[in-house]
Amino acid sequence: MKQFTCIVALLFVLHYAFAQIDSGIINDINRFQQELINEYKDPKASPLKPAEREKFGGIKFFALDTQYMVTAKFVKTPGEKIFEMPSSGKEKKLYVKYAEAQFSLHGKPYKLNIYQNIDLTKDRNYRDYLFIPFRDATSGKETYGGGRYIDLRIPYGDKIIINFNKAYQPYCAYTEGYNCPIPPRENYLPVKIEAGVRL
Repeated sequence: MKQFTCIVALLFVLHYAFAQIDSGIINDINRFQQELINEYKDPKASPLKPAEREKFGGIKFFALDTQYMVTAKFVKTPGEKIFEMPSSGKEKKLYVKYAEAQFSLHGKPYKLNIYQNIDLTKDRNYRDYLFIPFRDATSGKETYGGGRYIDLRIPYGDKIIINFNKAYQPYCAYTEGYNCPIPPRENYLPVKIEAGVRL
């Protein structure tokens, strides 16, 4: 009986702990979504012109789904050459492949290249910023055809969390006049990522 009581108590503690973790994750994603919405609404921060803001229908999101929050193996790729990542405009931005993210989704293995913006490495506030531009099976249908982005920071270890619920569309999905990086072919995922921002 005593052993049974201990097991029940342990299960209760674990349930409470996981509930707290889930709550923290959900709050973090909700905060990300609200900040993105506020950015587009704010006249000082929005990429939209005044007339576009008046007609803007808002930002839509897939339903929050924690299965699209994956723990990936973070494999650094030292010695990579700096290259010009194509963009939607004339300007070419310099990046370097910093690492590879190797992960599983729906029981299948995938890989995404993680890049670092060369200009940002010169700013001490953004030296640890990383960037994943990607396309998937929703691109051009449920999401912007030019792909979506995820921002990250350099992790301390060999694991990194990729939260596709925080995938967002570039400014080019909503307005003209911006130079939005185009995801390299290596970052095309042959699977639907039904998380994050959608059309």
